[in-house]
Amino acid sequence: MSRIGNAEFRERADRLRKLMADKGLQACLVYGDEYRKENLRYMSNYWPLFERGAIIVPLVGEPIVIAAPEGELMCREMAAWPDVRLLPQFTCVTVPDEIQYPQANYTSLKAIFDELNAANPLRAIGIAGIDAMPAPLLKAIESSAKDAEWIDAGGLLFQLRMTKTADEIACLKEAARIADEGYKAMIHNVKPGMTELELASYAYGECMRAGAENVPFIVMTSGERVDTIIGRPTRKIIRDGDMIMTAIAVQYEGYVATVGFPFVAGRMSEEQRAFITLLVEAEDIALSKLAPGRRMGELVGAVKSYFAYKGVSDYDLYPPLHGCGLAEAESPYPDENSESAFESGMTVNTDISLFGHPHGSNRVEESLVVTEDGYESMSALVRQLSQMWKERGVVALPSGDGDRE
Repeated sequence: MSRIGNAEFRERADRLRKLMADKGLQACLVYGDEYRKENLRYMSNYWPLFERGAIIVPLVGEPIVIAAPEGELMCREMAAWPDVRLLPQFTCVTVPDEIQYPQANYTSLKAIFDELNAANPLRAIGIAGIDAMPAPLLKAIESSAKDAEWIDAGGLLFQLRMTKTADEIACLKEAARIADEGYKAMIHNVKPGMTELELASYAYGECMRAGAENVPFIVMTSGERVDTIIGRPTRKIIRDGDMIMTAIAVQYEGYVATVGFPFVAGRMSEEQRAFITLLVEAEDIALSKLAPGRRMGELVGAVKSYFAYKGVSDYDLYPPLHGCGLAEAESPYPDENSESAFESGMTVNTDISLFGHPHGSNRVEESLVVTEDGYESMSALVRQLSQMWKERGVVALPSGDGDRE
């Protein structure tokens, strides 16, 4: 089973400490909650449910994980670090009430920072996650060590997360494999007369059976609804000839891979066929520019130039590539002017899309890893669907699972 071991979390803490030392920080608090879990999961493996969480990484000494009472045992089960403390400010994120937990063994932020200050004087402390936390919590954190300067350290975590280790890539590959299984279930079972929710249920069920930790979302629209860039499945009935625009994001051990490829319920028109071909050809162009050392803006510009050549720029609404990892979309998210270069170990999603086109709206989304000599797809299904489309003009499942004409 692919997972991130405790040794890697120790390596992450050491790498963060090096960045902290360069910035003159003596400690760094990394915040997360159920909704913005990425940085906290990266440093601690803890993913809160209902509540808030944090990890304080000191320049000297062991990290301290912060949780709240309901999730204490879950935190101890998940966390890569044994020192877990409880704070009253970290209880349920969705209510303003002060919830009483009479058996909770609370500490305080001041007590924690006083303890760290005694070991190594705290002149400057970083915070990662300022954009995700409520203002009263930020104020409480900053008032807990009044003599220290507080520095936004979110950029340090994005820097650490930009390239992936072999274990991280293995987790992403497993997430992509599971997403493929869910997508196959939708292609195999779609038929006119069912609702979008019914179609999505095949993917949810198959992904969980295949080992997903979570399914963060299934984007789904059909027919006249596909002009929406993103949309949730509804009770809308899928009709014969409806274009299906859907994408599945699967989370495995914290890592999220996404798969998306256009298909049609029932009979496909020639116009729809030509539209899907546009997306497949555009992704081939994007992949031809994906290699270490290549400028990210070159890939974006090549896709945009192709769409301009085909006269569909009015439907090209956002960049065709973004990073992936502990979030479905993370840095890098380049535009055509980006001078940054791809590096081996980066993981990215193509998101080749056109929206508002007269014959449909859709995307091809595929999770990939940049390798030393190019790239590797983490989604076998998208590669198979793309190849079958170019050969036969059908969305065909592998292993004789059937064709969707």
